[in-house]
Amino acid sequence: MRGGLTQAGPPQARGTFQAAITAISVLAALGLFLASCGTGGTGARDEGPAHSDTLEDAVPAATPSGAAPTNTLGRVDAVQLVKDDPAVSAEVKHQLTPCVGDEYPVDVSYGGLTGGPADDIVVNVLTCSDAVGIGSYVYRETDGRYENVFRTEEPPVYAEIDRGDLVVTKQVYEKGDPVSNPSGENVITYRWRSDRFVKAFSWHNDYSAAAGEDL
Repeated sequence: MRGGLTQAGPPQARGTFQAAITAISVLAALGLFLASCGTGGTGARDEGPAHSDTLEDAVPAATPSGAAPTNTLGRVDAVQLVKDDPAVSAEVKHQLTPCVGDEYPVDVSYGGLTGGPADDIVVNVLTCSDAVGIGSYVYRETDGRYENVFRTEEPPVYAEIDRGDLVVTKQVYEKGDPVSNPSGENVITYRWRSDRFVKAFSWHNDYSAAAGEDL
């Protein structure tokens, strides 16, 4: 000791002490950095979440409570709908059986016919053997349930939606006509008026007897 001053330790000891201080400082800084990342503090991502525009495109905005609901109730079990319908004849229900496995001979169409809150449903029941229509029905949604508003069971018959109209086709057979070759057809167009379908117009088509014949 000279002049009341404490001499510093050997150079090697001083170097070791400084290295330890530096290591502690680095570890402390690293700890603060990891803490800020884990808690969402200020860091490299404070500018906002990455790809937020992509997320907005993938998730649609919530529908306002006052917006109009979608115009369809979704797909329904048309077979069960017909089976549970008291307006459908027992004969049609008896023939409504699976053709292969659990495949039933029904054609189903969805569309606007009556101006109701949901799509109307047109169901055609066919035969398995030759696909002849034995019954055509239209169901309209009322208070969350489907109501039968049209029925025709004079085979062969087939109903479909054409630009908001209900078009029913009834094939005409003359004596001796095979099922695959009717002589013509009657086509009737119905339109919804107030609470029922009314006939708008109709026409008849005669098929050529020569078409398809082997000469």
